This record gives sequence, C-alpha cells and structure tokens, in this order.
Amino acid sequence: MTIRVGQGVDVHPFKEGRDLVLGGVKIPHDRGLEGHSDADAVIHALCDALLGTLALGDIGRHFPPSDPRYRGKDSRFFLREVTGLVRAKGFSPHQVDVTILAERPKISPHVPAMVAELSSCMGLDPSDISIKATTTERMGFTGREEGIAVWAVATVRKTEGR
Repeated sequence: MTIRVGQGVDVHPFKEGRDLVLGGVKIPHDRGLEGHSDADAVIHALCDALLGTLALGDIGRHFPPSDPRYRGKDSRFFLREVTGLVRAKGFSPHQVDVTILAERPKISPHVPAMVAELSSCMGLDPSDISIKATTTERMGFTGREEGIAVWAVATVRKTEGR
C-alpha cells in the first residue's frame, strides 16, 4: 500500500463582528477570525496538508483570496474540492491529525461536532480524525488572544486498482 504524508499550517487574527468557525462548526465566541472566506483555520490547514500529500501546492493556489467567488465562502466547500482533487489523483484520505492553538474559546466541547463535519466532507471514518487543542500558556500572539493557529497532518493512501 502506498501512503503519502502532508502537513499544513494556518493562522488568522481575530476580528470583531465575525462568527468563529473552526472545523466547519460555528463556535460561540466574542470574535471570529479575519479572512477572505469564513476563515476556518482548521479546514485551511487541513486542505494544505491534503494538498501537500501529492505536491499539489496550497489552498491559495487553488482558491485565491483575490477571487471574489470565494469571499465569505464556507470552507467546507474547499475541503470537499481538495478531497476530490486527491481522489482524482488515485488516492483517498487515510487519517488526519489537527492541533489548534488558542487560549480561548475552549475547543474540546466542540471537537465531536468538528470531527463529524470533517468526516462528512472527506468521506473518512470519524475514528481516523484526531482534533486536539492546546494553549501557549499566554505566550505569543495566541497567548495574547490575538488569533488562532492550527497545525494539520494528513495521510492519503493509493486507491486500490489504480
């Protein structure tokens, strides 16, 4: 079996007047993340990780922020499209591991809903999706609650018969 690995990182600052969306889930918070689309840093990092598995560039190459079609776009669209690109190359998502860095809000209550959303978008069993969160103990921009950072790792496997 052929397995390939990719990693992705995404960072967004907080912005007043926006919803906070992570992993396709709206999370109650006093601010959202700034960005051209819905600024879902979990999905953006995951898209980059999946694209990296097959050396397909990054999310900005496929969905440029300069393109008005993507303004305010639900990032689950990007994840479905990227999963389609991976499948078109003869591979399928195998496992993903996501780490969210944020002082607030508390992420753990929302992890099951995020796993369900990502599972639906990628056609991946929920048991193959890991999402966890940590703080930076009040250090750096995440510690000062200026934004959120996300790291993602993905593996894909060659689809049988290809």
